[in-house]
Amino acid sequence: MLVASQDESLGELANADVLVEGRTISAVGKDLKVAADETIDARGRLIVPGFINTHHHLIQVLTRAVTPGQDAELFDWLVAHYGIWRHLSGADLQVAAKAGLGELLLSGCTCCADQHYVCPGDQGEDLFACEAEAAAELGIRLHLSRGSMSLGRSRGGLPPDEVVQDEDFILNDSQRVVERFHDPSRYSMCRVVLAPCSPFSVTPELMQETANLARRLGVRLHTHLAETKDEENFCLDRFGKRPLAYVQDLGWLGPDVWLAHCVHLDAGEIALLAQTKTGVAHCPVSNLRLGSGIAPVPAMLAAGVPVGLAVDGSASNDSSNMLRELQLALLVHRIGTGPAAMTARQVLRMATVGGAQVLGRDDTGVLAPGYAADLAMFDLRGLAYAGARHDPVAALLFCGLDQRAELVMANGEIVVRDQRLCNLDEWELADQVDRASRRLLQATSA
Repeated sequence: MLVASQDESLGELANADVLVEGRTISAVGKDLKVAADETIDARGRLIVPGFINTHHHLIQVLTRAVTPGQDAELFDWLVAHYGIWRHLSGADLQVAAKAGLGELLLSGCTCCADQHYVCPGDQGEDLFACEAEAAAELGIRLHLSRGSMSLGRSRGGLPPDEVVQDEDFILNDSQRVVERFHDPSRYSMCRVVLAPCSPFSVTPELMQETANLARRLGVRLHTHLAETKDEENFCLDRFGKRPLAYVQDLGWLGPDVWLAHCVHLDAGEIALLAQTKTGVAHCPVSNLRLGSGIAPVPAMLAAGVPVGLAVDGSASNDSSNMLRELQLALLVHRIGTGPAAMTARQVLRMATVGGAQVLGRDDTGVLAPGYAADLAMFDLRGLAYAGARHDPVAALLFCGLDQRAELVMANGEIVVRDQRLCNLDEWELADQVDRASRRLLQATSA
């Protein structure tokens, strides 16, 4: 048994104990002598901090592997999906959020940042409340991003006009969402982020006003950036600048900002991210799925850029499996840079400490006294790990494929036990997802 604490002073501890009291860790060490309400036998297991997913689109669970987008690059993929997402309801989002967050928990993830930006029509529904309720039911930490799109096709943007919103409404509603759901306290289970979607779906004015509002309210900023060459060409044609220079001019760099993807960056841009402490959400599976490219993450880490891992949307990844993201991140960066460019322990650190830094948290991502009791336990006793148990961390990332966590604890509560979700029925939820997905597809073809 190994505790991979990610704490610099504790390191990795073999045959150690983790003592949880309430929602926090109170001790980590060998042979702790305490009277506990419950003792969990972790022999033959690896215990790690709960993984932190720094970028997601939970609604996309309902549009996995949709035929028009199966073999498309990002812009064509988005066009194929916009027409489906415009039929979204609050009930759809809630069931999709439960499914995506449940998958994350089963893969050892205890904290998720979700960017929801599809708000079609005036349905009188609070979509963000639907998502917050889903996270609370499952018991996972949520960074709820009030996303936005305002630049419709009629004004030169990519999304159809039916799925964009008025900018004054977006700003007012962003403040409402922050005031209702944002909890800045230590160990908070829900924090709000302001997250305009992308350079090709919002105006410069909205980007700038959103940054001003976020800093006035004391919340973080998030957007997609430098994901594809199409985006780069859009920014050059419309703004005369590469994507990073464009957002820099709008006040969108700094330690309160993180950017999703950042595939197409040069050395100077990486240095600028490091200098400004702007974070990056790295999405290796989605970047490969859409053919976007391989982000220069080894160079970012070497320069000191804060980098976390992310699964991205479940229709450009077709999964919400955080462990698979770790495993692919380990492998993909060895292409062109050599096997030493990305080690198992670098990946684990990105998925835990790195994710916490990107999200601006100092209360999770580490197994040490005073941190939140967010942890995942993986059973390494099976045949898939035989011959590799001399190095449990490497065994988990090199050997296992899509292994479920045996036990997951978030905020001191057990939310996965014996590889099953504790707070809902997976089979019933899967049926609900299928019904919602069919409704969206039928509405699109009607």
